[in-house]
Amino acid sequence: MRLTIKVQPNSSKQEIQKDIDGTISKVYLQKPAKENKANTELEKFLTKHFGKKAKIIKGHTSKTKVIEVK
Repeated sequence: MRLTIKVQPNSSKQEIQKDIDGTISKVYLQKPAKENKANTELEKFLTKHFGKKAKIIKGHTSKTKVIEVK
């Protein structure tokens, strides 16, 4: 499964925002977007959320990312 989501680093809490149809539209992360910290937090957070491995496949330096969940 592939998801295109927006990421907001440096947030006060870790949270998933969903659209009306239940798909993930935005993920709020606590780590800063420096030294790959936010990307690492995103992969760990989504892996825990889905119970499957989540990996960024596109958008490593962008706020819009394509995630693959296996």
